Parts: sequence; C-alpha cells; structure tokens
Amino acid sequence: MNIAIVGLGLIGGSLAKALRQKTDHHLLGFDQDRAVLDRALAEGVLAEALTEENLSCCDILLLALRPQAIIQWLTDHAPQLSCRTVVLDCAGTKAKVCAAGQGLARQWGFTFVGGHPMAGTEKMGYAASRPNLFDGASMLVVPGENYPPRVRTMVEELCREIGFGGVKYTTAQEHDRTIAYTSQLAHVVSSAYIKSPTAQNYVGFSAGSFKDMTRVAFLNEPMWTELFLENRENLLRELRELQGHLSDYIQALEDGNWDTLEGLLREGRTLKVLSDNREV
Repeated sequence: MNIAIVGLGLIGGSLAKALRQKTDHHLLGFDQDRAVLDRALAEGVLAEALTEENLSCCDILLLALRPQAIIQWLTDHAPQLSCRTVVLDCAGTKAKVCAAGQGLARQWGFTFVGGHPMAGTEKMGYAASRPNLFDGASMLVVPGENYPPRVRTMVEELCREIGFGGVKYTTAQEHDRTIAYTSQLAHVVSSAYIKSPTAQNYVGFSAGSFKDMTRVAFLNEPMWTELFLENRENLLRELRELQGHLSDYIQALEDGNWDTLEGLLREGRTLKVLSDNREV
C-alpha cells in the first residue's frame, strides 16, 4: 500500500520507522521542517516526499500533527484526496478533530478515522523517534459514522504491523473525558510538583519517586498547552477532583489525625491494587 505520514516528530517519525522496519509498504512523508524531511529521506525511512501531485495516490494517510494543525491541513488538502483514501489522525484530543475530519470526509468522499497511539516519551522530535515506540501499546480508535469492514480491516492490520498490542474502540467524548485523567492530569501535576524550591536539593534524597513524579514535567509546552485548552472542561473536572482529595490529606495532617490519614492511605493502596488487577 501507499502510506503517507504528515508530521515527522516523535509520533510520526516513529510510525514511519516502524513501518519501514516491519513492512514493505511504500512510504511517503512530509514535515514543515525541510531538514527533518531530508533526513528521513536520506536515512531511507521514507521512499519519497509527499507532494500535491502524489497525495491522491495514498491508500492510508496518517496525520501526526497537533489538533488545530490537523484540521487546517485537512481543510486545505481534502479536495485532493482520493475517495479510497483512509485518513487516520493521531492527535491527543478527539472531539474537535473528529467533528472536522468527519465533516470533510462527508463532503469530499474519503474516510476519516480518529486515532490516538497510547505511547510516547518525555523527549520530542524526529531525533527521538524509534521503530519500537508502539510495541505492545494500545491504539485508541474513534471509528465515526462511516467505518465499513474494509476500513476496519485496514486499520487493525496496520496497527498490528506497526506493533501495537491491540486496538480499543471508543467515542470522541469518552476519549477526551478519560484522557484528561490518564494523561493530561499527570502532566499538570508533574509540572506543578517540580516547582517546589525543595526540588533543587533532591540529589541524594530520592530513591526513584522524585524521578517518577517529575519525568513528564519535561514536555513540549506549545503542544500540551493546545491539548489542555482543547480539553479544558474535562481537565478542570479532574483537577478539581484531585484538589478535593488533597484537601482531605491536608486536613488530616493539620488535625494530626492518625486514623483518618491511615484510612486515606489504605484507600489509595486498595484502589491501586484494583487498578492493577484490571490491567491483567
């Protein structure tokens, strides 16, 4: 198949490298940074650059851009897509992207599928991309209103070839509601946690907890700002939920209440065990 990737950062670059290493598909790609595109071509990761002339030849088009950039790119290029092309986006929020993508798909005849690879690192850019990034990871898919068996087979087979451990189907609303907790909240908490003045004197005082808590404070600020604002209502709900639980711990400490504090900690440990068991 002819598979094109727009955006060759950590996610797009890793998709390209995985497909090059594990499949025989013909890979095309584009990145607004010409140096990145030239590097991917020189390394043999891409067979050729994606252009206005060969865009209509794509069987699958992977959009590894930020949400608003995906909407803009699709708006600009939808008339050039073939009716047989399956567009799969990889943005971190889904409601606005899927609404725009499905609307354009209805207008121009191609198929749009929302996606979100549940993998990543605190590093960024093509230089950090690697072919095994998605090995064993979950791929979230928002099928939308037009998801015929042919497309389902293409998407699931593509994910298997890349190395994903499975495909989980969801709606755009469920995705954004849940991802606010499982991903976005963790990044906010990490960013806030590292701001304590005590963080400057942690060396020799950490057995790993500090590193775990601060890892995702190293992030791409423009990208995460966009994702947070795109999903602000869901993220605000989770932040307020966390704020309420933190207030319980603060009150127990202020009161010096052993039983309450021990109970709060026991409740957290029990919920962690239940969470781990659901992953088995």
